[in-house]
Amino acid sequence: MGPKDATRAAARAAAASGAEDARWAPRPPTPRHIVLAALLERWLPVGVLVLAVIGAPVLILSPQGLPRLRGLEKELADVEDENATMRREIEELRGKVARLRDDPAAVERIARDDLGLLRQTEVVFQFPTRR
Repeated sequence: MGPKDATRAAARAAAASGAEDARWAPRPPTPRHIVLAALLERWLPVGVLVLAVIGAPVLILSPQGLPRLRGLEKELADVEDENATMRREIEELRGKVARLRDDPAAVERIARDDLGLLRQTEVVFQFPTRR
C-alpha cells in the first residue's frame, strides 16, 4: 500500500464517518511545497527590493514625477503672488471708496479732474494754443 492509497483510504474513512468533504482536508506539506516556500522566503524580499530600487527613480524622474511637482510648486508661488497683489489692490480701492463716501473734497476733486465739472459761480477761460 503506497502513500496515495493511504490518502484515499483516509478520505473514504472521513466520508463514511459523515465528516465534511475529505478532499478539502489539510494535507501535509510535500517536498515541493517546502522548496517553493524556501524560495519565496529568500527571493521575494530581494525581488521587492530590486523593484523598489529600479522603480522609485523611474517614477520620480518621469514627466509625472519630480518635474511636474516643481512645475506645480512654481505655479502655486505665481498664483500666491498674484493673490497678494489683488489683495493690495482691493485694500486700495476700499480706502478710495471710504474717502469718496466720507470726504466731500475728494468727490469734488474727482468731479473736476475726471469729469471736467465746475461750480456754478466759476468761469472758465479758454485760450487758443499757439502753434
